[in-house]
Amino acid sequence: MAAFEAGFGGPTLFDRLPEGLRLNAVGEQLVAEAESVEDAVLTLERRRAAASPVLSGTVRISTGECAAGFLARCLSGPTTTALPSGITLELVFAQQEANLARREADMALRHQPPESGDFYISRAGTFACAVYRRRGADAGAWVTYPDEQAHYAPARWVQRQVEETGKPVALRASSMLMHLEAIRAGAARGVLPCYVGDDHPLLERLTPPIPEIAAEYWIIVHRDLRRAACVRAVIDWVKALFAEQRDVLAGVT
Repeated sequence: MAAFEAGFGGPTLFDRLPEGLRLNAVGEQLVAEAESVEDAVLTLERRRAAASPVLSGTVRISTGECAAGFLARCLSGPTTTALPSGITLELVFAQQEANLARREADMALRHQPPESGDFYISRAGTFACAVYRRRGADAGAWVTYPDEQAHYAPARWVQRQVEETGKPVALRASSMLMHLEAIRAGAARGVLPCYVGDDHPLLERLTPPIPEIAAEYWIIVHRDLRRAACVRAVIDWVKALFAEQRDVLAGVT
């Protein structure tokens, strides 16, 4: 930082405090221009990537557990839709939305489209969810999410069942994998995506798909990057998967 300030010339941009550096009044005056430079560099990088016709490289997708698991299993498995062999998929589980303008991810697969921004947005499809338990197990208690995730639609739904039936909560866990393992072990019943529960040989479904907790997903890509050959190929692959696996995702048995 000292070298940067020395090269910049003029007064210092940061105050040196015991707790660290703090931008001073001189530095504050340059923030808007610095952000403009950063935006220009990021735009240049996105457009450079978009101009490449090469159908190889890594495409980074920011998404949640449910969609990430679906994409991962479709890399090879019960699908006729193949990802081009030169592309490496990088799935990043993130509860917070990635900043696509800053290339924190090349694309996102999310429950809700953004309200603003220069994005290409396309509806991918819906994951149906239902209640499962270990086949033949007497699992009356529930597995659900901890308080930090109590706003999740499945957590709210399970909480209503607990209040209405008086059945206890056996486990609160923050990930779908933990829920699956507890259900598989016979420790509890719980909500799972139908593509996960219906395909598991040890589980049985206790309810039809529950419409109020169905998870709709949207493909989101910055418009500059949508033209990149690799990104276009992944968008087409994701769309084809959701179309081909529609009944599996909907819990149609």
